[in-house]
Amino acid sequence: MQEKIGNIVLDLEYYSGKDLYSDGPVEEELLEIAKNYREEELNQVISERKSWPVLYHFSHIRQNILEWLPIEKKDRVLEVGSGCGAITGALARKAGEVTCIDLSRMRSTINAYRNRDYDNVKIMVGNFRDIEKNLEEKFDYITLIGVFEYSEGYMGTKEPYVEMLRCISRHLAPGGKIVIAIENRLGMKYWAGCTEDHAGRYFEGLMGYPDTKGVKTFSRTELGNLIRKAGNFKTQFYYPFPDYKFPLTIYSDRYLPKKGELKGNFSNFDRARIQLFDEAKVYDTLAEGGLFPEFSNSFLVLVEKEGE
Repeated sequence: MQEKIGNIVLDLEYYSGKDLYSDGPVEEELLEIAKNYREEELNQVISERKSWPVLYHFSHIRQNILEWLPIEKKDRVLEVGSGCGAITGALARKAGEVTCIDLSRMRSTINAYRNRDYDNVKIMVGNFRDIEKNLEEKFDYITLIGVFEYSEGYMGTKEPYVEMLRCISRHLAPGGKIVIAIENRLGMKYWAGCTEDHAGRYFEGLMGYPDTKGVKTFSRTELGNLIRKAGNFKTQFYYPFPDYKFPLTIYSDRYLPKKGELKGNFSNFDRARIQLFDEAKVYDTLAEGGLFPEFSNSFLVLVEKEGE
């Protein structure tokens, strides 16, 4: 079964008939916006609605996380967990073909309306494990933007994060890359007084998620070890600031922030926070000590098969 919205094909062959996750009634508002407003009007809508979900799903700043990647028109991209299409449009502008996978029909419909002018996007609705078994294409880029931390729910195996990487890597074309964006369990904002992004509790990730099931983020060392355990991969770590959701700068191991560069990181749009110390001063201390990579709020990781 297929549905067409503008130029977008919505493939429902693997859809169970029920959305297993939802943000509730706000998704109706997001659909209304996607239907009635064009991309160039979204900043005005964000300003008027003053809503975290509207900001999160429609801000163009979200696209900064991969705008800089050298994706070309010859490339095929697989976007796992495409949601409401926050980065789908950026991928469609750069790549030749974009295949999206998402569990929610509602969010996929929002994505389709938002990006209906593109003729190189296909959205597949359903469980990732059901769909990936039948994917015949090989992809030059496979993106897991805010997705890898949910691998336990996707895979349901003893080592879900390792198995997720192995599963994804089977669909890489020669020289292809997996792109992972994820919060750092030891991110500075959690020490400074922000609640954990997924659990909404103070210090939850820092304490090893004692009261959280089904989602988990990792330190730089932990994430690197998982990737190595998954196979013969080489990795490149990057450090979005203030985080991967709204990145204004992306640092690398070749260029880390200098003293005085990291300022004004006090925004926490989705929920209240406390402020335990002056983050700018602590960032200066970390920058001088070469420790910023360990405490970056988020990671962006490029994973490639060794030798390709």
